[in-house]
Parts: sequence; structure tokens; C-alpha cells
Amino acid sequence: MEKKAIFAGSFDPFTVGHEDIVRRALHLFDHVIIGVGYNIKKKGFLPMENRVRLIRDTFRDEPRVSAEAYEGLTIDFCHRQGVHVLLRGLRSVDDFESDRTIDAINKRLDPRIETFYLLTDPYLGAVSSAVVRELHAHKADISRLLPHGIRLEDYL
Repeated sequence: MEKKAIFAGSFDPFTVGHEDIVRRALHLFDHVIIGVGYNIKKKGFLPMENRVRLIRDTFRDEPRVSAEAYEGLTIDFCHRQGVHVLLRGLRSVDDFESDRTIDAINKRLDPRIETFYLLTDPYLGAVSSAVVRELHAHKADISRLLPHGIRLEDYL
């Protein structure tokens, strides 16, 4: 049986930190599905279809990675995909505390769901979508914060 995991988030935009988590997870899972979710707490920067396209372009040479947009609860997306493992990247204790709460709720909704945490590479710990958006707004060079060959302007 193929080992699959879902890496869910808003990915607005997808960064080198996200990419690193996925590439490292491929050593542990046969397939990683990147679920691009609509977050009602966040105002979108990139259109949803462009976020998915950016991720697909990043992994165009990796058939074991797919990307799909979804609405609603992540746990419902897991059910639709037939996947029981959520993949999360942790940059800090704050990330862990937030994710631990979400994991507890997911366990109440479906005890079969497991969350697998990977610690972010310390070199990438300061990289976040929010940082990329802020630097982009001030016209700073963000090329090293995005996956290789990705130009944010192509997805705006």
C-alpha cells in the first residue's frame, strides 16, 4: 500500500521552506499531496489557481508530488483523498502550539488521522509566506525565498 501524506496550508505564496518540507517528506512517504486550502482568516494575496500552478511548476519533475485546491475542513479533504497522515512543518514553538490545538480537534473528528511533524531547516526558519509578501510589497529581492526558477510576478 502506498504511503501518502497531505501537506495542507494556504501557501500564499509557496516558499523554499515549504518546498524543503515536501522534498524531505519524500524520503518518508511515497506521495505527498499539497492541499491548498482557502483560509477564512487570511486575505488572499495570490489567486487560488495561481498558488496551485506555482506548486505544480515547482514539482513539475517530481511525479510523487501533486497539488490541489480545496475548501472546507482539512480533515474532509483527507477523507476525500483517502489519506490519514497530515504533514506539518514546524518553525517555532508557536507553530507547535497552534498545530497541537488543530491536531487535537482533528483527532476528535477522526481518531485515525495522524499528524507528522518535520522541523524546519534552521537556515529556513525565518522564511514565511507573510515575510515574502511583506518584502515583495517593498520591492525587495525575494528570489532566494521562493523555489528555484519561480518568479512571483508570473503568478500575480
